Amino acid sequence: MSSEKMQGKICLITGSNTGIGRVTALELAKMGATVIMVTRESVPGEPSPIETRDEISRLSGNRCVDLFFADLSVQHSIRRFAQDFKGKYNKLHVLINNAGVLPNKRIVTSDGLELQCAVNLLAPFLLTNLMLDLLKENAPARIINLTSTMHRFAKIDLENLQAEKRYSPHPVYNQTKLGVVLFTYELARRLEKTGVTANCTHPGKVATQISREKPRLARFIASHCFASAEKGAATSVYLATSPDVEGVSGRYFVNCKESRSSRLSRNRQLALQLWNVCSQLTGLA
Repeated sequence: MSSEKMQGKICLITGSNTGIGRVTALELAKMGATVIMVTRESVPGEPSPIETRDEISRLSGNRCVDLFFADLSVQHSIRRFAQDFKGKYNKLHVLINNAGVLPNKRIVTSDGLELQCAVNLLAPFLLTNLMLDLLKENAPARIINLTSTMHRFAKIDLENLQAEKRYSPHPVYNQTKLGVVLFTYELARRLEKTGVTANCTHPGKVATQISREKPRLARFIASHCFASAEKGAATSVYLATSPDVEGVSGRYFVNCKESRSSRLSRNRQLALQLWNVCSQLTGLA
């Protein structure tokens, strides 16, 4: 699936209104893909999604940039989006689970779930499973999940995924990102011989909207010391388009190169246990 062959390919990107997701959408649109942006409706402090869509279309010269609204913290909203998408499109070739959150305090969603677990882990799990039929029907197809190198410092507590016993923003974030790696590897095993690949990537330390709740000094340091969104999006675009990774699945990438994830992330039994828990929490069991 090289950049020359992205014409006619449908690429879906969550969290594509700002940061890495926006740049990913723009680069794929420049390559001629039909780009499906999935984002929240307008919220204070963020650009208008409609204006972002129009800007991407203008900058890329590509009129095939579509926009759907979905709240990834609410499973009913994810299911409704999937239904709406399938009502309009009968193909999907690339799914990029890009959206993520890092709130300073513990927030419980309307589903009764801790927000980071809901958005960073359960939303990709649910959305991917809801889209698997289209991806398989249109193979070769690719799934790219964004994780973080911080997964190396995490452990999975299957009895405390909702951080009910204690909540500290970064350890909970790290746990969800370890969950994403485990989910990706288990997904890749389940997709063997289907023509659909699943890989994950650490985009690097990037100054994005995920840091908007941090103190002013932390935001200043991030904006001046972290990598650009363009650099952060490079590996997502690479995994979505490069012929070098055709058929490559169940891998972890950093800076467009395969890397080795943590030892715990490669525990097959833990991955299966997490899959089963996620299935229960998303009603897919």
